[in-house]
Amino acid sequence: MQRYILSLDQGTTSSRAIIFDKKGNVIAVAQKEFQQYFPEPGWVEHDPAEIWSSQIAVAVESITKAGANADQIAAIGITNQRETTVVWDRRTGEPVYNAIVWQDRRTAAYCDSIKAEWNEKIQSKTGLIIDAYFSATKIKWILENVKGAKERAQDGHLAFGTVDSWLVWNLTGGKKHITDVSNASRSLIYNIHELKWDEELLELFGIPVSMLPEVCSSSEVYGTTSSNILAAQIPIAGIAGDQQAALFGQQCIQPGMVKNTYGTGCFMLMNIGDKPIRSKNSLVTTIGWKIGEEVTYALEGSIFIGGAVIQWLRDGLGIIKSSGDVEALAASVKDNGGVYLVPAFAGLGAPHWNQYARGTMVGLTRGSTAAHIARAALESIALQTRDVLLAMQADAGEAIQELRVDGGATVNNQLMQIQADVLQTKVVRPKITETTAIGAAYLAGLAVGFWKSPEEIQQQWQLDTAFTPDAANADKLIKGWEKAIKAAKVWAEDDDK
Repeated sequence: MQRYILSLDQGTTSSRAIIFDKKGNVIAVAQKEFQQYFPEPGWVEHDPAEIWSSQIAVAVESITKAGANADQIAAIGITNQRETTVVWDRRTGEPVYNAIVWQDRRTAAYCDSIKAEWNEKIQSKTGLIIDAYFSATKIKWILENVKGAKERAQDGHLAFGTVDSWLVWNLTGGKKHITDVSNASRSLIYNIHELKWDEELLELFGIPVSMLPEVCSSSEVYGTTSSNILAAQIPIAGIAGDQQAALFGQQCIQPGMVKNTYGTGCFMLMNIGDKPIRSKNSLVTTIGWKIGEEVTYALEGSIFIGGAVIQWLRDGLGIIKSSGDVEALAASVKDNGGVYLVPAFAGLGAPHWNQYARGTMVGLTRGSTAAHIARAALESIALQTRDVLLAMQADAGEAIQELRVDGGATVNNQLMQIQADVLQTKVVRPKITETTAIGAAYLAGLAVGFWKSPEEIQQQWQLDTAFTPDAANADKLIKGWEKAIKAAKVWAEDDDK
């Protein structure tokens, strides 16, 4: 009987399920978008029930598309949008509030109020900086703003989890409340040196320890699906936050290897081995994965708006009908016509870390067209990535020779060439670009013996295209971008006042 791994890839704008065979081939894919809620400027929410319903629906659909049955699924791997915060009642399984998404900025002012006193200590313990991006202040907000939540939490009735925890809770019928080290390391309350929830930080944010999930490794059998969920008790055996899963899926398993994922945001990670290194250039230190007793750490630079800027062209401006139209539109002009777009719709992430920056477009003239704006949007993804790579090279003390890329936007050859040009570094796209999903699949498959070793998995990574840099026009583009970033920061300073 043919056996498969089912990867649940729960993202910021859609839930996906992908079936992989033993050779790492994609056998079937199912995907469903879900509603985004913006109740106030800077707020972003999801309905946890819709996250669950969409995810289980595509899981069933993918198995059907593969012509398989649930008994043929050797294991389930889960990868998820990170930092997004769900709080639910253990007794009923009902969320007490919408999921507060990683992009949400409602706690920015609180973060500012504690930075002077706490940033150094928090960075030394968690590898992170104080920012509304991470989970802890989102939990605090729910406890303080949802009627009765604090009391229920103190009585031990509430559970917190990132989306992986929420999915496992539902898949197991409420039997397992867990997360893995990679997701825990994004919470602002997990000590990445001692590998445990930090009591001092829990007290700072007013979070009862009873709310927290058990922290597990990234590759082990955590439990099985409830028999009434997928008509079989399938082992749930791998969990990793989406970016760490992509790092593993890209087989960046040696220190110094770097990948960048182009999704809703862009996330660059460098494997730094078995010891955490503190960034001196405004990156964060995070846990990549834990397999057995071995922990792998990474440096990370997070860009909040990557592919989401293309969605904005489609849904906000209406200048394209589908995301795939952007390449042809941008290619219809020879350059950006002096137009630069800084898509700081949710503030600026690494290495700028400006919570108040907002989207800024500069250089418009009467000759500016939709095509110039489309090109500027594509360039903004590549130029933000350059800012992060420069910080990463400074921390590493050497130039990065190759950037492995993945995610939906990497199908855009024009974007990938722009990326190579502004980085002056080779950009490498693998044949299988579903690296987030396959990373979770690999972790699950290793736990159940579907793949015997990491060495067996390494043989599956194959090159599709390498983009080599062309220096022409790169300097002009970079100088224009630097001016645009300054404009976005000036706006933020004025707006904050």
